[in-house]
Amino acid sequence: MKALYLNTSLKKGTEESNTSALIDESRKWLKKEGVESEELRMADYNIAFGMDTDMGDGDEWPAIFEKVKEANIVVIGTPIWLGEKSSIATLIMERLYASSSEENEKGQSIFYNKVGGAIVTGNEDGAKDSAKSILYGLQHIGFTVPPNVDAYWVGEAGPGPSYIEEGKDSDFTKKNTKTMSYNLIHFARLLDEHPIPVEGNKL
Repeated sequence: MKALYLNTSLKKGTEESNTSALIDESRKWLKKEGVESEELRMADYNIAFGMDTDMGDGDEWPAIFEKVKEANIVVIGTPIWLGEKSSIATLIMERLYASSSEENEKGQSIFYNKVGGAIVTGNEDGAKDSAKSILYGLQHIGFTVPPNVDAYWVGEAGPGPSYIEEGKDSDFTKKNTKTMSYNLIHFARLLDEHPIPVEGNKL
């Protein structure tokens, strides 16, 4: 069982990321249950715009996509900017969408029998809109989206303390992160043992 967290922060891996900090909280629950996980900071890669699996000219998405194909669980993590998910999150969703016509070994969407979730951090409003956009997109291209698989933290309006500075003490966020993590695990195991039947949904 493998989980992949795609962190779409605008910050590179050398910089502190609130989204990464909340991702770490989820990964702790997966580790407790024996689920291997990995976080990739998307800002560290050269990911081209476009609707193809490989856009060429140094596009590093194909290597990331191989990890997506190997994962049972895929979680998109994003900060909030202007009340919405990050521009990198949009790019990642587009690149995933570009591969939704690929088939698994049964002729279904390549994303069938994988589960998806969303992690969001930021100030002011936008957590639910960001998660809604990500979760709708994931289910639309073939992922299974279990209940309560959006974990988030938002600070007060305007500039203020971040998740790292203040949010780690939030009982609400702690509870939602645990629930999200366990529901992702439960459904990933369920689909591993009982895959979606082929009847009626081959590409």
